[in-house]
Amino acid sequence: MKRSIPALIIMALLSVSGHAQDYSRLDSLLVQFYDAMTAEPSEEKFREFDGLISTCNDSLTRQHVALAVFDHYRESKVMGEEEVAVHIFDRWFSDGTIRMTGEMEEFDARMFADFNRSTLIGCDAPAITMRDQRGRAVTFPSRGRINILFFYDTACAKCQLEMKVLPGILESIDFPADVVAVYCGSDRKAWNKFRRQFKVRNRSLRMIHLWDPEFDTDYLRLYGVISTPKMYMTEPQGSIMGRRLEPESLMELIPVAGAIQSVYDKHINNTD
Repeated sequence: MKRSIPALIIMALLSVSGHAQDYSRLDSLLVQFYDAMTAEPSEEKFREFDGLISTCNDSLTRQHVALAVFDHYRESKVMGEEEVAVHIFDRWFSDGTIRMTGEMEEFDARMFADFNRSTLIGCDAPAITMRDQRGRAVTFPSRGRINILFFYDTACAKCQLEMKVLPGILESIDFPADVVAVYCGSDRKAWNKFRRQFKVRNRSLRMIHLWDPEFDTDYLRLYGVISTPKMYMTEPQGSIMGRRLEPESLMELIPVAGAIQSVYDKHINNTD
């Protein structure tokens, strides 16, 4: 990729010592740089931002830029861009190459990286075995079908809103899929009530309700469930194709998932 004009200006600024520098102009240019990089693949973002951070001539400016990039991509609303934040943490902060401003900031950043590393787009989704309402062991995500993983708590206000709109969205699916609803709370009665009320009348779907009241499976860390709701979609071969999904983004991803499932089914049938 040819470096954008904002990138060149930023690199020129970074060539000047920044011990007493006002970073407001630099931050403004960084925003332009983020915008210029939006359409680039993650690997290109890694290279560009690693190069940018490496260009810093003094430790304060280097710390400021690395933290700014990390914070931007940690909070990004674009699905998949949090991968850049995990990369920046692993490359620059995890071993102390660049220090964060305090222990609590480092703790929060390390938790973010640890709770997101295994569920980035394209990663194999962690296989978890839980019990359903009848006590049977069920492993998710299943292979051979699209999986929608929904982590929720009945006491969560946002979860309650999504529970009302999800059935209508799931009714539109016309390909084989598993919907795995994982209860993250501690109240069995609330879980039972939710299962009775959450009705999806779609024969293409398998509705699976699971619970791990003792948290023995470590699913909170493996799927980054720091808060609820959390929703993922996995491909038939088990890799993650959607994460941090909202009802709207789930609707947008369903046609793509249907096409992937169709290609997978044709491939399996041709190899039988």
